[in-house]
Amino acid sequence: MVLDLMLIALAITLYPLPLMAFALVVSSARGVWKGLVFVLAWLACLVAVIAVVLAVTDGQPPPPRSPPGVAGLAAKLAIGIGLVFYGLHRRRLMRAGAASADAPAAPGRAGRNDPSGGATAALDGGSLWASAGLAVLVQPWGMVAAGATTVLEANAAQPATYMALFGFCLLASASLLAAELYIVFAPEVAQARLLRLRGWLTEHAQQAIVVLCLVLGLWLTGKSLYQLTS
Repeated sequence: MVLDLMLIALAITLYPLPLMAFALVVSSARGVWKGLVFVLAWLACLVAVIAVVLAVTDGQPPPPRSPPGVAGLAAKLAIGIGLVFYGLHRRRLMRAGAASADAPAAPGRAGRNDPSGGATAALDGGSLWASAGLAVLVQPWGMVAAGATTVLEANAAQPATYMALFGFCLLASASLLAAELYIVFAPEVAQARLLRLRGWLTEHAQQAIVVLCLVLGLWLTGKSLYQLTS
């Protein structure tokens, strides 16, 4: 369980879209506070998912080969296959986008390709609640669902389980926590660097999503099949 949780958490923290959204949040008015709310809402989602799963299982993993145990493995298998197909779908979109980029761009189109200006303006006038809602929206819920199916195996009677769950939440939020701390202690430098990072991620986000989804999806699919058939 621990290895699966850490791999899923690593995929979540490396997923580019939340960090891109966070960079816009902290570059707006009251960016430090909005960034803090963003991180807290992000963590609240992870904690809520874990709490719901532990409440459903009563903190006890289902017995091997029992209907709940098989259902949990089947759900993890479905999520793994879904991530693989999503990664392949994004790969096709990336290739199609590369092909269209070779064609001459229409006049005035370049300015529409970077929506950061409009998004930043919207966030400038937005509330702290808007930042919290954005954190919920950009959560990679497919990967979070994979984490939830893994938490089904958690045994709440063991203290090591809580350490593993805490490590999952911490690692899954590591990139956002690091960015928020950077903003707190060096706001001007951090904002500029985060916006440059967002620009770099905008160009490479598709590749990162494809790799993360395929690697994690293949891992979950292979392990679930092994556990179901062994």
